[in-house]
Amino acid sequence: MGDTQNERIERMYDVLVVGSANADLTVRVDRRPGAGETVLGTDLVESAGGKGANQAAAAARLGARTALLAKVGDDAFGELLLEGQREAGTELRHVLVETGARTGTAMIVVGPDGDNSIVVSPGANAHLLPEDVEAAREAIAASAVVSLQLEIPPATVRAAAETARDAGTRVVVNPSPAPDRLDPELLAAADPLVVNEHEARHLTQLVDGTPEAWARSLRDQGARSVVVTLGAEGALALEAGAGEAVAVPGVKAEAVDTTGAGDAFTGALAARLAAGASLPEAARFAVRVGAVAVTRPGAQPSYPTLAELPPEPGQFT
Repeated sequence: MGDTQNERIERMYDVLVVGSANADLTVRVDRRPGAGETVLGTDLVESAGGKGANQAAAAARLGARTALLAKVGDDAFGELLLEGQREAGTELRHVLVETGARTGTAMIVVGPDGDNSIVVSPGANAHLLPEDVEAAREAIAASAVVSLQLEIPPATVRAAAETARDAGTRVVVNPSPAPDRLDPELLAAADPLVVNEHEARHLTQLVDGTPEAWARSLRDQGARSVVVTLGAEGALALEAGAGEAVAVPGVKAEAVDTTGAGDAFTGALAARLAAGASLPEAARFAVRVGAVAVTRPGAQPSYPTLAELPPEPGQFT
């Protein structure tokens, strides 16, 4: 779905993210509590998050012309999210403020290994509707890539995918939280579908499968192309029509907090695809970005600029 040089010049945005915006409420613990158990944690940290807002911030910090279509409440958390996007350099004209609504909230528990457990309360995200997508039709058509996730209503995600497809805009789909079954039209629009190991297993039902088997299964189900993220092991990219998948090696990093690392990867992937990179090239770049993000606490505050990326290959702590 390449653009001509003239079309690239006329683009309004490199990346338009349609998705969620949440206030992240994070506490670190020495160990996660069991059922019915109480443990002590650190002081609560409030920061900007949400899969949509995270991906937009990641792309914008890397220099991509980025906009976010999302909905927040008219509360303090809503302003926190707007300020986070301003700092990243995201265009905010498509962020809608719902009067009287509570901004979406994510409650995050981070263990000593940096891994996290997250519970999301949708709040205003549940009020981002297909008519909001229709109102942004021109912006979608004027974007190189539209990035989607599943923390907003399914009908809204489907409307965004259909609008982008009709306009010839490339669609990146990160199906998280993973549903029991992906909408066939959304799957058909995905170029690529970006999944982690847990999501890949869930969506393919190949519990003991390999990353390449997951990727092939998802492409056979209808995705145009697939990227499987593998944490510290890197990623695997299967392009449309390609006979073999390309393994992308990981970058060594000392994980402090993995919150939002997948969003850093997806935002970076979308930004590099918008710049004309092949899928394996974009995945290699995104692995580096995600590796930097895990070395810092939080989601959006951990995302690097281009100047903060180490040379490839590189090691950092």
